[in-house]
Amino acid sequence: MPFLLTLALLGGYGFGLMKFWKGFDRTNFNQNRLLLSIGWPLFLLNSSYRQNFRRALKG
Repeated sequence: MPFLLTLALLGGYGFGLMKFWKGFDRTNFNQNRLLLSIGWPLFLLNSSYRQNFRRALKG
């Protein structure tokens, strides 16, 4: 069971990373694409980042 949970969490992380990477052009950010894509779960605590993350996921 822990294996399935780990697999689901890694899959969700990878999905979020991929969607943010592809939608990065829709955000207000203009640099640090790699850092912002890798750290998306931590940065979601920031409301400005959260708004840009939603923008990146649309489309």
